[in-house]
Amino acid sequence: MAFHRFKALETVLTRTPVDVVLPSNKVSEFFGENVFGIDAMREYLSEEAFKSVMSAMEQGTQIDRKMADHVASSMKAWANSKGATHYTHWFQPLTGTTAEKHDAFFEPTEGGRAIERFGGSQLAQQEPDASSFPNGGIRNTFEARGYTAWDPTSPAFVIGKTLCIPTIFVSYTGEALDFKTPLLKALHAMDKAAVDVCQYFDKNVTKVIATLGWEQEYFLVDEALANARPDLSITGRTLFGHIPAKGQQLEDHYFGSIPDRATAFMRDFEIESLKLGIPIKTRHNEVAPNQFECAPVFEECNLAVDHNQLLMDVMEKVGRRHNFKVLLHEKPFAGVNGSGKHNNWSLSTNTGKNLLSPGKTPKTNLQFLTFFINTVKAVHDNADLLRAGIASANNDHRLGANEAPPAIMSVFLGTQLSNVLDELETKVKSGKMSPDEKTALKLGVGKIPDILLDNTDRNRTSPFAFTGNKFEFRAVGSSANCAGPMTILNAIVADQLVKFKKDVDALISKNVDKDEAIFQVLRTYIIESKKIRFEGNGYGEEWVKEAAKRGLSNIKTTPEALGAFASKQTMSLFERHGIMSEREQHARYDIYLETYTKKIQIESRVMADLALNQIIPTAIKYQSSLIENVKGLKEIMSPADFKKNGQIQLEMIMEISEHINIIKTKVDQMTEARKKANAIADVKKQAVEYCEKVKSYFDVIRYHVDKLEIVVDDESWPLPKYRELLFTK
Repeated sequence: MAFHRFKALETVLTRTPVDVVLPSNKVSEFFGENVFGIDAMREYLSEEAFKSVMSAMEQGTQIDRKMADHVASSMKAWANSKGATHYTHWFQPLTGTTAEKHDAFFEPTEGGRAIERFGGSQLAQQEPDASSFPNGGIRNTFEARGYTAWDPTSPAFVIGKTLCIPTIFVSYTGEALDFKTPLLKALHAMDKAAVDVCQYFDKNVTKVIATLGWEQEYFLVDEALANARPDLSITGRTLFGHIPAKGQQLEDHYFGSIPDRATAFMRDFEIESLKLGIPIKTRHNEVAPNQFECAPVFEECNLAVDHNQLLMDVMEKVGRRHNFKVLLHEKPFAGVNGSGKHNNWSLSTNTGKNLLSPGKTPKTNLQFLTFFINTVKAVHDNADLLRAGIASANNDHRLGANEAPPAIMSVFLGTQLSNVLDELETKVKSGKMSPDEKTALKLGVGKIPDILLDNTDRNRTSPFAFTGNKFEFRAVGSSANCAGPMTILNAIVADQLVKFKKDVDALISKNVDKDEAIFQVLRTYIIESKKIRFEGNGYGEEWVKEAAKRGLSNIKTTPEALGAFASKQTMSLFERHGIMSEREQHARYDIYLETYTKKIQIESRVMADLALNQIIPTAIKYQSSLIENVKGLKEIMSPADFKKNGQIQLEMIMEISEHINIIKTKVDQMTEARKKANAIADVKKQAVEYCEKVKSYFDVIRYHVDKLEIVVDDESWPLPKYRELLFTK
């Protein structure tokens, strides 16, 4: 295997950046050219059909069958002009990746001929085999039928020779088997709840849209080196690897000059993304060596989620053209920063107002405070559910590792805004306010834009931080589907806004002035949610102790975190807003537990295979050469000289033996623990067993393998090392 390692390094040295030719120097000339967007629809659809689709996109109205046939025919004509020969319903099953089944446009006719056909029924619905997708017991294996249904709010696009139609994915009995369906329902609940609250401030608001701007972090590793690491190829992370002498401690990679090969890759995948309407705008080096980040302009939440899923697929495909392995795992390398996917979330109205951005008058600022404080309250009341929403086997390696937000959910507001809330808490009384108190309070509220102008900051250690006109959910993992955490966030804020309106209306019904009623309810929420607010260093041990005093949860493992999905509070929340039934929620809970178990199971098997078939044989072979060396020394040295000069070799032989013995013993014990865990039928108990019993061997096995890496001859070591993976350009 050492041969393969050095052959891979040889290959890397011959790499040159792939030449990338821009379609045009102006992105505006090719942006969205592979999307059946508004311009393409205007060109290919009749005016009636265009209005029907736009109404479906903006108001959620249904498109009738006749109109669907016309849209399908026009969409096919457009796709054919792009060279498409097939179509697929592009959906997001609970595997965490996207899925597609391609069908040709043609249909055979009599006389051995064929015609091109794509009708409204094919556009609106398809029947992929659902038997092998995760379902959590919703249907039996022999009940294979599932349905994909067109989501007109996310435009169709062409990749290669295929027309891709974004869809939802449901079972034969109608339960959601995907990420998109609950997200769309949560966004609908948010729209309704937020519009109702906006009516206190602006009667012209008839629609509220949740927006999302994600930041995608990733690593680039040369493909040849990645292929020489079975752990990296199979699990997405390095199960072994000694930390190099130079990691990220000099912080010289962060925002540094982007290497030529990486730049060529970025230009290429950005062009592909821009053609697909993904408004990718930012790129830069991240903290760890060979770690990078890209980010788009904010979009409507559902479309942003689709674009992120599409982008990850595009990155991997383009990476292969550039001989790169794109690593989206949350923690591919020990000892350096992992990767996240910060979800920047806000709310905007049909009147063009960002509800999380203050305005120029006390009235608009009171509206800002209403949505701002309700969001904080929602996070406080549902902190464990938010934690569950970002839980995964991958993210467990990253959260709280002195580089990413801790597993403790908290909210960062900034000193100035915290002071505003403290002032509201002090000034607003539960009784009736005097005219002077109202005036003073409104004057104070009116100053909020000035406060935010120069005093907002970003707390990199906070899992949920306010950053001026949006909240940044930093704890989301780099490989995650944003739809999961976004479904939860929009659902809990929508639920909180419904409660807020109920509380305010109750006071108004008692003849309390509307603004005063709003202030009084907000004051109550400020007091009730105060313990979730934290302005300090989330990485520090002091915060762990302080959080415990406040009664905040510190849920460190995925099996424990996922329990929030099965709680009565969560079940009730999703059911009352029509987002998911109890049956659907239980199914997801089981699926997430099973996914966790399978990932740890795979890592355990790969670890055992590498240790027994590569690491130990390599160490024994090197140890044998040392033994021959000792025998030779004894032949040419006197006993006194050997005692003086030959002890180092003997100590190395013994050290290698000790490491080999511990590795073999622990691998055997881990294998037995895995067999016991596999025999457990209950999905929760099995996941806990894998977490507590099987995974517990990972660190000790890794420790001794990594020690061997620095003892065994470099030419013998079978796996590419960190210094090669992280610092080869």
